[in-house]
Amino acid sequence: MRGEPIQSDTQTVVDASNQTSARGRKVMERAVDEVRRFLVMFLYLWVLFGLFALHQMIILHQQGMNFTMQGFALINALVLAKVMLIAEDLRVGHWLRSRPLIYPILGESLIFTVVFICFHVVEDVVIGLFKGETLRASVPVIGGGGLAGLLSVAMIFFVALIPFFAFRNLSRELGADRLKGLLFGTAVR
Repeated sequence: MRGEPIQSDTQTVVDASNQTSARGRKVMERAVDEVRRFLVMFLYLWVLFGLFALHQMIILHQQGMNFTMQGFALINALVLAKVMLIAEDLRVGHWLRSRPLIYPILGESLIFTVVFICFHVVEDVVIGLFKGETLRASVPVIGGGGLAGLLSVAMIFFVALIPFFAFRNLSRELGADRLKGLLFGTAVR
């Protein structure tokens, strides 16, 4: 017992309090990061779906129909941003990150195109079955129907997601501050 420092109960309480405080800060930092990631995904998807809805509205207006689709764009962006966040947390496409940047950019765009289309189909089927429709009647018509319509929508989504994943992967490789600096003129070169 001689030579061993005696730790007071007060010190033990302070150490435990500091550990709890540090854990709480980490949880809060993770929550803030998760909200930030979700908001970036949501805003990108909302702009994307908003443009699709605007295009659809213009086409329908030319045919004498006038529908407001912006509300659907907002709801779809919220739902698919959450799907995207969950898929990222499940590390979908992370295996591509060890390859040159073009692979994760194009690969994640392709993977998330498939995820979005599959989620849309599953969502419509579940809603249709809940309403008492048959499975066949619940499957949505995508892009006007048929393989050509499905491939057209998939190609539009794929190309539209490339800038999002290019920015995300470049940000990861260069560092978010450096990329922002390069884009907005505050970078040290």
